Amino acid sequence: MEKEKCFYLGRITKVVGFKGEVAVFIDSDEPEKYAELDAVFLEIGGNLIPFFVENLSLRNKNNQFTIKFQDTDDLESAARLQGCDMYLPLEALPPLEGDAFYFHEITGYEVNDEQKGFIGHILQVLDYPGNPLFEIQHNDKTLLIPVQDQFIRKLDRDKKCIYIAAPDGLIDMYLNE
Repeated sequence: MEKEKCFYLGRITKVVGFKGEVAVFIDSDEPEKYAELDAVFLEIGGNLIPFFVENLSLRNKNNQFTIKFQDTDDLESAARLQGCDMYLPLEALPPLEGDAFYFHEITGYEVNDEQKGFIGHILQVLDYPGNPLFEIQHNDKTLLIPVQDQFIRKLDRDKKCIYIAAPDGLIDMYLNE
């Protein structure tokens, strides 16, 4: 499986007990949506390797699962997985409704601002902690617009367009350089 066709799900944080179980942090606002996993990809040596889930349970801590993988039956084999990142294919993402979107899904979308109209297409979303940014190509310039609910007016999946209300002066700052 190619990493570009997957999304980051979480990380194996530690070994649990002596029977091959591991604790996993799930990087999701709704980790319970992943409570029925039957397989994941673990990144080992730069490659995504499939691992089949034998048993999975939600831990008491937020966003934590305990997972027992098939053929991982002892402390040693589980310890080798500690620190591995977990991935799932993009198709496994739960569908979103309304104006909610996954960052990867809006690459190439047109961006229209309330004041300026068409301003360009999204090259990517730069996922900086606490401050993700739309990277938008406008002719020969690159604009960075915060991905904040207060600026997003509407998402139109059919037209592949996002309508925004950028803060006053932000777009001009890029275009008047």
